[in-house]
Amino acid sequence: MTRVTLAQLDPALALGPLDGRYRKDAAPLVDYLSEAALNRDRIHVEVEWFIHLCENEVVPGTRPLLEDEKVQLRALVTEFDLETVEQLATFEAVTVHDVKAVEYVIKDSLQQIGADDLSELVHFCCTSEDINNLSYAVGIKGAVENVWLPRAKALVDALAGMAEDLADVPMLAHTHGQPATPTTMGKELAVTVHRLARQYARVQNTEFLGKINGATGTYAAHTVAAPNADWPALAQSFVEKLGLTFNPLTTQIESHDWQAELYADIARFNRIAHNLATDMWTYISMGYFKQIPVEGATGSSTMPHKVNPIRFENAEANLELSCALLDSLASTLVTSRMQRDLTDSTSQRNIGVAFGHSVLALNNLVKGLERLAINTDALAADLDTNWEVLAEAIQSVMRAAYLQGVPGMENPYEKLKELTRGHTVGRTELQEFVRGLGLPEKETELLAALSPATYTGIATKLAQDEVAAWKSQG
Repeated sequence: MTRVTLAQLDPALALGPLDGRYRKDAAPLVDYLSEAALNRDRIHVEVEWFIHLCENEVVPGTRPLLEDEKVQLRALVTEFDLETVEQLATFEAVTVHDVKAVEYVIKDSLQQIGADDLSELVHFCCTSEDINNLSYAVGIKGAVENVWLPRAKALVDALAGMAEDLADVPMLAHTHGQPATPTTMGKELAVTVHRLARQYARVQNTEFLGKINGATGTYAAHTVAAPNADWPALAQSFVEKLGLTFNPLTTQIESHDWQAELYADIARFNRIAHNLATDMWTYISMGYFKQIPVEGATGSSTMPHKVNPIRFENAEANLELSCALLDSLASTLVTSRMQRDLTDSTSQRNIGVAFGHSVLALNNLVKGLERLAINTDALAADLDTNWEVLAEAIQSVMRAAYLQGVPGMENPYEKLKELTRGHTVGRTELQEFVRGLGLPEKETELLAALSPATYTGIATKLAQDEVAAWKSQG
């Protein structure tokens, strides 16, 4: 039986889900981390370097560049489109070199605007990595600032809003999966707000480094071609004009250490978000949250009653994929054999994929959180069937009383362990135990009035303070 070869269909079908099923979520990254965006940024860097050399009259004998000529050259970037992509592809088919194709596109433009007398200033004293490292830095910076950080902030905002709303909703904690000292749902969510906020700040403060110092980082061609120029100063001013931090000392390549630092921070944010996804999934399975059904949606193809926590499951898987790629990038990019190898060339082309899976996951987490409603009845029921968690409070008061000389308070932990471990203890049993301890009346009445739902310490305040801290940061 013959069948249609899908790879030959036009328009081409996507191989990966980020360009297919999940295109809507990943699409904003295309403007920064796609191959086309890389080529647009290469043109941007080459054009600005050309203008920088002209404006600073670096090479003797070259004329000043006219303002209209600058405008027309910069239009190569602002009007970059599919026609430019095709033009680049035509040149690359001949050069078999992507950066050389960019050089020829710019030289072609110079000829069209009547400035071809300056054409040999294009790519002047540059190695391909001079252009590539700056282009990647510009693109990654744009993706972080305009796509990833806003999605990360949306997640923390959503979580902070829930933490604020649920700050005083008591919940039985589960350490090692077992009933433990009560907390509030808001305080537990605030813990994740605090964790994510720290990583968000680290990403927000990323330094995006760049260099433009020649074939082995020595300005060798520069000092031969124009020996009177202050090349390190020219390079630094140019890199900083692009909005980047200048790296003053490299081999042929910019060392990519800043990329490794960034990817480690994003991966850490991802992993905390992954922890959120698994916790929310668990709270849903315990009935602590109800999922608000989406009108018309199907939870199961065979079980009509089901509302599955698919947003959290999707996020969990995509965060794992993102982290795997980010970890690989971080470990690969910091190593280059002696002065240069090309392992970074192919690996960096997957930066957009790593970011894409993260952005997709963050979007799904926000959507998942938006479809949750707290189930206070389930929370209250769990608290009311676990009065033994008050043993901690009782033995702590007994310890304090012992230290104050109250008789009969010896071995409080052991007495509570005997009463509660492996036993179901209710309000009545605990109150009888407390009243028979011989504690002062004030402490006795305090403990007798305590319940699992009220034994939450300052959890409410902790949640509220963290939300306030995030709002002031954001």
